[in-house]
Amino acid sequence: MARQIKAWSQELGFAEARITRPSLPVEAEQRLSAWLAAGFHGDMDYMPRHGLLRLRPAELVPGTLSIVSVRMNYWPEGAADAAAQLQDGERAYVSRYALGRDYHKVLRNRLQKLAERVQAVAGPMGHRAFTDSAPVAEVSLAAQAGLGWRGKHTLLLTREQGSLFFLGELFTTLPLPADPAQEEHCGRCTRCLDACPTGAIVAPYQVDARRCISYLTIELFGAIPEGLRPLIGNRVYGCDDCQLACPWNRFAVSGAEADFAVRHGLDRATLVELFAWRETDFTARMAGSPIYRIGYERWLRNLAVGLGNAPTTESVVAALRARLDDPSALVREHVAWALARHVADGH
Repeated sequence: MARQIKAWSQELGFAEARITRPSLPVEAEQRLSAWLAAGFHGDMDYMPRHGLLRLRPAELVPGTLSIVSVRMNYWPEGAADAAAQLQDGERAYVSRYALGRDYHKVLRNRLQKLAERVQAVAGPMGHRAFTDSAPVAEVSLAAQAGLGWRGKHTLLLTREQGSLFFLGELFTTLPLPADPAQEEHCGRCTRCLDACPTGAIVAPYQVDARRCISYLTIELFGAIPEGLRPLIGNRVYGCDDCQLACPWNRFAVSGAEADFAVRHGLDRATLVELFAWRETDFTARMAGSPIYRIGYERWLRNLAVGLGNAPTTESVVAALRARLDDPSALVREHVAWALARHVADGH
């Protein structure tokens, strides 16, 4: 059955599947407790609220005997070159995973189909599918299952395809044989730490979310700290720098899933162009996108920071001035900050 599950997983579009037990070592709990005690979770209140539950899968879903851990490649084929976009200050950089449709539904639907195939052969079973949607230690479980190893940037890495993939889990009451873990292959490399624009990777395997651009542009509800705004550059949703710097990602492959293909030209759009969207434009174009969940207000906040870091041009200054009286105090504050940077340059 374990071999069949892995074969079905690939038929359903997953790059790989492995199996692990529903428990993690006590060292994992100690690391999480220390991370929370340091306040590295920032405003993500759900982290301490769920506490160690994410490291105790059998308590999250009682009766679980095995966990099928899967990964699905997402890098959209044909997307504009990421490095070139980051170097062009007039462009808006959107993390490559968010250029297409929301991955949550895609992976959960495929995992549900996998469960249905298993039940058709094994009979009724208890099961639940997850992908970044519950207190589940996805990377820890995937590493324990031998799907890869935790890199120094805290993401899962594989020798075969780098780290540009989503993770998902199928909790099941089936007693399946567990796969062995892999050895780590980061060695003395520190490229991901060196590449982080804000120094958020404070030590190997340790990220201070409060400095992470993905946290600042996605998870943070309020104002982005002024000291970090210049470091964000043109990254308006997420950040890929640590992965772009990783040598293992020279082996990364494009995702074959049509849902992850680029939508609305987000791989090469300009900051001015996106800043001109009305709320109805945002709602219509971002429906079904992971970007939709941050809402229009924070989308404008992020773009205002990007415009503040952009080269000083008439179009950039005009775009910012057009939103000086925005209904949102959050947007107005970031617009004023951005405009002041250009006015200081003589505009």
